[in-house]
Amino acid sequence: MDLLKSTIEGIGPLNKEKMDEALERVNSLLKPPGSLGKLEDIAVQLSGITGKLHNTFKKKCIIVMAGDNGIVKEGVTSFPKDVSLLVAETMVGGISGVAVLARHAGAYLKVVDLGIDGDIKADGVIDRKIRKSTSSFLNGPAMSRNEAVRAIETGIEIANLAIREGADLIGTGEVGIGNTTTSSAMLYAYTGADPDIIVGRGAGLSDEGLARKKEVILQGVSFNKPDSSDPIDVLCKVGGFDIAGLTGVYIAAAAARIPVVIDGFISGVAALTAVKLAPGAKGYMFSSHGSVEPGARKVAELLGISPMLDMNMRLGEGTGCALAFNIIEASTKIINEMGTFSDIGM
Repeated sequence: MDLLKSTIEGIGPLNKEKMDEALERVNSLLKPPGSLGKLEDIAVQLSGITGKLHNTFKKKCIIVMAGDNGIVKEGVTSFPKDVSLLVAETMVGGISGVAVLARHAGAYLKVVDLGIDGDIKADGVIDRKIRKSTSSFLNGPAMSRNEAVRAIETGIEIANLAIREGADLIGTGEVGIGNTTTSSAMLYAYTGADPDIIVGRGAGLSDEGLARKKEVILQGVSFNKPDSSDPIDVLCKVGGFDIAGLTGVYIAAAAARIPVVIDGFISGVAALTAVKLAPGAKGYMFSSHGSVEPGARKVAELLGISPMLDMNMRLGEGTGCALAFNIIEASTKIINEMGTFSDIGM
C-alpha cells in the first residue's frame, strides 16, 4: 500500500503555461484555427503532460496484463479459460493482434502474468503471478483486498520499469477470458446502471449466454455489496487481476508525466478505477477507440475522455493503443513541422 500511496501523491497537475504556449503555436499554424480538430487537442494536452512544446516519442510500449477469472465457471463466456494462456504466448511469439499492430506502430510489448491459471512456457512473459486465477465472485469476493493492492502495485512497478528503460508513450492491454464480465460487474457496482445498457456479449455470447451473464453480475454484486465509493473494494470483490494491474499502470504513468493510452472497455474500467483513486491521473490519459462493448460508452461518459477512433473494434489486448500511437505522433508533427503564417509573411 505504501507504493500506491506514494505514487498517487506524486501526481502533479498538467503544465498550464506550456499548454497555453502550445495552443498559441497551434493557432498560428498554416490553417484555419481548429481545423485539425482532435489533433490540435492532443498536441496541446501532450505539452501539458511533458512540459515541452516540441514532443517526439522514441520508445513506445504497450503493457499487457494477463489473468484468468474464476467467474468463467458460471457460464458467462463462450471460450474456455485455457485461451488466456494461449493468447499470452502468441503475444510474445509476435503473432497476436496486438503484437502485429504494435510492430507496425514501432512499439514493443511487456506481457505480464498476474494470474493465468496455468504455467506459461513461452519466453518473454513476465511472471508476477499473484495466484492462478481469481475466485468466482458469484458467492464471494474475487480476491482479497491485499491481493488487489498487490496487483495494482505490480502494475506500478512494471510501468516504472518500462519508464526506466526509456518508454515515453505507454499503451494498456489485457488478456483474460471472462474479463468483460468482471469489467461490467465493476461498472455496475460503480454506477448501478441498467445491465441491459452496460453488459455486452464479450467474445460472442448467445442470447441465452448474455442473459446468464447479466444474472451472474446482478447476483454477484448483490452478494458481495462492494462499496462504490471505495475503488479497491469494488476491484477485490468483483474485479480481476488484469484490471488491477492496469489501474497501477495509469497511476504510475501519471506520476512520471508520461502519456498513457486507454485501449477498450476493460482498459477503460481500469482507467476509471485509477481516476477514482487518483483524480489527477485523468489529465495524462488518452482514449484510443470506442469499443463495441456497450459499457464502453458509459465509461467514456464517466471519464469525460472522447475516443480518437470508432472502428467497431472489440478485441482488446491493446490493439487500439497501437493505432492511437500513430495519431498521437501525427499530432506532434503539426507543432514540430508545420509552418506559420509569419513564416510566409502574413
